[in-house]
Amino acid sequence: MPISNYPNGFANGVTIRGVPLQQAFPGKVFWVNNSDVLPEGGVSGSDGNPGTYQRAFATIDYAIGRCASGRGDIIMVMPGHAESVVSATTIAADVAGVAIVGLGAGTARPTLTYTTANTATISISAANIAFKNIRFVANFLGVVSAITVAAAPSFALEDCEFTDTSAILNFKAKVTTTVSVNADNLHIENNHIRSIATTNSVAPIVVLGTMTGLTIKHNRVVNTVAHNNVSQLLSHAALVMTDLLVEGNIVHCVNTDTATGGVLISTTATTGSGLVISNRIRALDVAGAIVVTAAQIKYGMFDNLYTGETTQLSGFILPAIGTD
Repeated sequence: MPISNYPNGFANGVTIRGVPLQQAFPGKVFWVNNSDVLPEGGVSGSDGNPGTYQRAFATIDYAIGRCASGRGDIIMVMPGHAESVVSATTIAADVAGVAIVGLGAGTARPTLTYTTANTATISISAANIAFKNIRFVANFLGVVSAITVAAAPSFALEDCEFTDTSAILNFKAKVTTTVSVNADNLHIENNHIRSIATTNSVAPIVVLGTMTGLTIKHNRVVNTVAHNNVSQLLSHAALVMTDLLVEGNIVHCVNTDTATGGVLISTTATTGSGLVISNRIRALDVAGAIVVTAAQIKYGMFDNLYTGETTQLSGFILPAIGTD
């Protein structure tokens, strides 16, 4: 089928056979690919290329540097693309409004592998950045955090996968915010987090500053090693969360103790607001199973199911249904 590509989009919209297409896209699209699989007529990826579909860039960081702040640029990363993250500067997401979108499925998705240092991380330091459909692989001992969100409100992480290479080559946290900065409206949705680490003392998502509008939805977390009293989703210590939403997450772990580190959320905060809705949790604490550690916090809890029993019993509502 013939394809038409008008440079820089249609600022005033366009009508095709009398049907108006309303989406106007002001940004640019850059392509990244360092794999051996090339589009028809394409050449190998290089940061000396113009970043087009057939002449893609070789690295994500270089593509970010070609974007303009606030223009809404998109970086398309082709299937099979692979990079090593060796430090906190390998990929610096420092241009506002950029979306990094991976193509492909399964292990063919773009893969970022953490090597060389446990301080290797992808730093997010501008507003309205998104990562979508990317694989993050830990291949170093105790990588502190795959992604570090600094002063970067409205960062979105969607449809991504985090996985360890072995029981000792692992991520600790997957996403960490920093202290005393604006990381409001952090959005983490539909990601798959798999951990096989034998030593891990932190939650997948660690919030180190007060925040408004944190959303954690429809993620799947699987941890095959017990890390008792370590939250399997979110930790925010004594920090106040305003308008928190934790909804529809599936957590499967083998923790046998959740008393001081709730299996879903670990916190000592006594104030805050938000909703914790329709999460499904499998753990092995059959005595004092706790979903959220702080009893005084003002989260609304609805329809969260937990099981610590055998496969013959369905999960029960936890915390228990209240009365007026």
